Amino acid sequence: MSRMERYKELREDIEKSKGRTEGEKKETKKSAFRKELSREKKSPVFEQEENFEQAQEVENQPLSKKDLKRVKKEARKYNKDGKKKKHILRWIVLALLAIVAFSIFRFITGVSGSLNGKKPEAETFHGVKSANGASNILILGTDQRDYQTSGSARADSIMVLQLDGPSKKPKIVSFMRDTLVDIPDVGTPGYTDVKINTAFGLGEQASGQGAELVRETLKNNFDIDCRYYAMVNFSSFAKVVDGLFPQGVEIDAQFSTIGGQAVTEVEVPDDLNQKPGEELPMQTIKVGKQRMDGRTLLNYARFRKDDENDFGRVKRQQQVMSAIMTQVKSPKTLLNGPYAVGQVIGFTSTDVPNQFIVRKAVSVLMGASKGIEKMTVPNGDNYTPAMDMYGGDGLDVNLTEYQQMIRDFLDKK
Repeated sequence: MSRMERYKELREDIEKSKGRTEGEKKETKKSAFRKELSREKKSPVFEQEENFEQAQEVENQPLSKKDLKRVKKEARKYNKDGKKKKHILRWIVLALLAIVAFSIFRFITGVSGSLNGKKPEAETFHGVKSANGASNILILGTDQRDYQTSGSARADSIMVLQLDGPSKKPKIVSFMRDTLVDIPDVGTPGYTDVKINTAFGLGEQASGQGAELVRETLKNNFDIDCRYYAMVNFSSFAKVVDGLFPQGVEIDAQFSTIGGQAVTEVEVPDDLNQKPGEELPMQTIKVGKQRMDGRTLLNYARFRKDDENDFGRVKRQQQVMSAIMTQVKSPKTLLNGPYAVGQVIGFTSTDVPNQFIVRKAVSVLMGASKGIEKMTVPNGDNYTPAMDMYGGDGLDVNLTEYQQMIRDFLDKK
């Protein structure tokens, strides 16, 4: 009798015990396993024994716990039909362990590879949860070059990203940097006569807390709460994008008219290649679909010399953010994800907890697939041209009106 047939018979004996008393079940199982052990012991070794009666005596002895455990373990390898089970689960577990090990290795590689880079200094941020339960993230892009200090940097982009609001989909509120606001302890109290991006520079110069002053300014003027912050400079942004998208980000480059004339390509400032004391180099970006590396994507998002000025720049910044969040769910990007996350941690100044990132990763990917909602402050023609306290051109808005617009945008399901 083959091993397969023997274990099939063993299984059948155990099945027959169903419906009997507990004592009968135990006796049936005990008999079945003793019978199996007996067959195991009738091996060529025992058949060659001169004293066969001694072998029979051993066969009739009660099963030890060790023998019973061994036979049960062997029996579990076969199904009810006597066929050996395929251990698919074991291979799945091994594959998952290999993926985890690879992910950890890539994550560590990403962090270690970014340690030599220059990133914004970590800041104290007194963030609070929004009234609707969302953890809004203040995202700041600064124009700090590698050879500059944070005190000489300005907030080139100011966004609030909502990931876990009532609608369960990502939402972005972008604030144009020329929007006039009332910054605490700056300008005339109670008057909106300072550009919002000035808050970052003043906060950095006073106490190295530019992100915190921007948070306070957004709360005081637009009644929007921010729980966390994330801040990147030019170099960090480009490196993070290249780490996440080695083949580049797919984007449909669009520009408004320049001097009333349609364009097919535009010369944009190439900030990352600028050196102290030298003329700012330029880069040519063509209109249309293409793949952009981190440097090109940065230059595209910062351009504002077409006829839409800052409004065009904010549109491109939102387009870039949407492209990144949408394309990050592709299989190729996900495989490279641990390395990119390591680089994000290495290059980005942020207080977003790692567990928050992991916990929200799936919801972000699901939400991004449904589309990312965007809002700009100010939007359309809903503003008045005005001068700031330094004599520069600014955008004056009705704060009460925009507070309600932002509330409606972030709270709707």
